[in-house]
Amino acid sequence: MERIDKVNYYLDMAEVALERSTCIRRMWGAIIVKNDEIISTGYNGAPRGRKNCSEMHECIREKLNVPRGEKYELCRSVHAEQNAIISAERSKMLGSTLYLVGKNYSDGKYVEKSSPCSLCKRMIINAGIKDIYIRDSKKEYRHIEVEDYVTNDESIIGTSGY
Repeated sequence: MERIDKVNYYLDMAEVALERSTCIRRMWGAIIVKNDEIISTGYNGAPRGRKNCSEMHECIREKLNVPRGEKYELCRSVHAEQNAIISAERSKMLGSTLYLVGKNYSDGKYVEKSSPCSLCKRMIINAGIKDIYIRDSKKEYRHIEVEDYVTNDESIIGTSGY
């Protein structure tokens, strides 16, 4: 049996986390790792105590045909990255790595060309996370250095979506 590489090992764990998602548009899972120790995990869903979209059988962004990467203020969910960051101590996140996996609820396929939203990018920067790995297929992934979010600040030119 061939041994899985470490990035896919952690991406597999993030993919397991997305199975807890309550979003009926896209399911996301995230884990934060530092020095081969899992610091926290997260998945997307409504804030604690509020009804989940899966319970309501409705996604307001789907209903309004909101394009991917836009108008997240309409979404009921707290994003997977946000939940992972909320659940961790900042001191433990400094220099850490975030692993992120997204799948479409409708067909179970990986979200193509996925990226954290602009709010998540800001939270990732402030959390002190250094690197991000995003799954594109079962074995393929992209690596992002968080410093790129600092030097290539899309909020200055008003870019939306991804």
